[in-house]
Amino acid sequence: MALNHYVTLGRSGLRVSPLCLGTMTFGLDWGWGCDPAMSKRIMDAYIDKGGNFIDTANIYTKGHSEKIIGDHIGAVPHKRQRAVIATKFMGNMFTGDPNAGGAHRKAIYAQLEHSLRRLKTDYIDLYWMHFEDPHTPIEETMRTLDDLVHAGKIRYIGFSDTPAWKCVQAQMIANLRDWTPLIALQIEYSLLERTVEGALIPMALEMGLGVTPWSPLKGGLLSGKLSRESIAAGEKPARGEWVTRHATDRAFAVIDALKSFAAQVNATPSQIAIAWVQSRLGVSSTIIGCRSLDQLNDNVKALDVRLMPEHMARLDELTRPTLHFPYEFLRNVRPVFQGGATINGEPSEPWPMAPRTDAERH
Repeated sequence: MALNHYVTLGRSGLRVSPLCLGTMTFGLDWGWGCDPAMSKRIMDAYIDKGGNFIDTANIYTKGHSEKIIGDHIGAVPHKRQRAVIATKFMGNMFTGDPNAGGAHRKAIYAQLEHSLRRLKTDYIDLYWMHFEDPHTPIEETMRTLDDLVHAGKIRYIGFSDTPAWKCVQAQMIANLRDWTPLIALQIEYSLLERTVEGALIPMALEMGLGVTPWSPLKGGLLSGKLSRESIAAGEKPARGEWVTRHATDRAFAVIDALKSFAAQVNATPSQIAIAWVQSRLGVSSTIIGCRSLDQLNDNVKALDVRLMPEHMARLDELTRPTLHFPYEFLRNVRPVFQGGATINGEPSEPWPMAPRTDAERH
């Protein structure tokens, strides 16, 4: 598979690449990442390979990520036309102004105008709510986004890092009132973060949301570059405690398996980890973050990796999550209640969530 093997996102006709270029690493304003020159080289390489889906947020590197994209793509009409640019609202970039962030009408309008200016474009292809705003009625958020679609300022909408029940509430209100529906869900999903398989992934499937996972390598941990010994010696990765707090014995057992499987199929641990995420049911386009051309090239090759059934079984054994009630309860009692019945030829027991077949993937 290649980056130009486009897939439609959710219940929409929007065509996007199977790997999305995440740009939280664009700019050095947070103390790690890559400078503007390298960021532009990464974008060019991604586009040259057929990629068209670029994801950012208003708060990434204090707005610098959006500006880098705008200077290189937004300001060039033929590049802008081919790109699917996604950005996010919610984060407050103006300390002391309570209305500068959030999902209410005043905040959304202001944040969108700032993003459009930095991105040097007059519309956003996919506008994400970055996370839930517990202080704003969801009706206000959805009506505002619908107004912006009708105004031509945004094309599609999605939610990121939002509870399943809130996504359902928003989608049902949009459907009932004939407002613009959500088409996508952005969530953390990796071999070390599978709890989303309890509610969020099934919800996305039911509500018609294409899933775009972030951090498929758990902040780089699953690349295998860190070792037990280096962590014990006090080595600090670029993202610091964000990564090291997940460097547990369980994580290194997964990393050991990734290294073993990578040697068997002539791949890298990163490619195995990304291929696993991209194979999961409901996943449309996995977000990859790169700080160098080597990282980009390595990640893109994950599209050609095919894991064997024994690899999938072992990875499931190592990473199978314990889910909150009622999911573990239902896992145990449903086969009893249904008497081992099958539904549409499949076992009624829904666990584990199966990877997509080749037919579903294509």
